[in-house]
Amino acid sequence: MGGTHMESLFEQLGGTYTRQGDYCLPDVCLPPEEERPIGVYGQRRRAYLKEHHRVLYYDLLTAGTLDGHLADIEEQAQELFLRLVEQYADTEGV
Repeated sequence: MGGTHMESLFEQLGGTYTRQGDYCLPDVCLPPEEERPIGVYGQRRRAYLKEHHRVLYYDLLTAGTLDGHLADIEEQAQELFLRLVEQYADTEGV
């Protein structure tokens, strides 16, 4: 059996390993995300996904896109809130 080593698909695709004791662990990390604020609406969306749509939540989390998704939801909710306030102000003559 000698010292021949067959590369795994992970290694063939450029993946590397780090030895931790007797184990080789793959060097994987999430892609960097742009930091954007996640306010109350984003936090509520996170809780909703975690409780009612666990598969989608974990898909977004493991893909590294959860924070971006939550920030998008936050922005959309803020825009909707401002539009509603403007419409209400117009109807009330404020």
